[in-house]
Amino acid sequence: MVERTMVGGFPVTVVNTRPDIGTPDVLDRLGAALDLLTRHVPHHARRMHRDFSGFLIERRAYRGAYLPQTRTCLVELTFIVNRAFSPAQVAATILHEAMHARLYARGIAINDGPRQERFCRQAEIDFGRMVEGGDAIVARALAALQLDDRGIAPTIDPTIAAARIASEDRAAGHS
Repeated sequence: MVERTMVGGFPVTVVNTRPDIGTPDVLDRLGAALDLLTRHVPHHARRMHRDFSGFLIERRAYRGAYLPQTRTCLVELTFIVNRAFSPAQVAATILHEAMHARLYARGIAINDGPRQERFCRQAEIDFGRMVEGGDAIVARALAALQLDDRGIAPTIDPTIAAARIASEDRAAGHS
């Protein structure tokens, strides 16, 4: 099911292929994450309105991505609603993708993955140190910064990733 709406001044498209996930919950969690960004890093939140054309929420093999062709921030469907992750952790993912968008808008090559990932992780650390409950954000980002170039910016084959997600959803009875 595809739903289009507005959250926090952004157009949002939710492609909800999971009957166990309520789209209103997706939208509430996105709103909570955007509110945290507006409160704690307002300068980044303002830039997001220039750099993102909107949000796409759908099933993927990773938490988030910046899609430069459409200037869209992708957030993974099951990640955004998973209560094991706080709204601050969702916000950190959005901020991470906003940093990619900022670099892209400034003409910095998106194919310099390791360097960009380190820049984005530093933004996560800065945010995690400001927001209540940010310890998990800081720990994850610091751990990522210890990885080598292949580890911090792995190549993901979209065909293999899509097959893995479809297999997981079938095994869980969600397809």
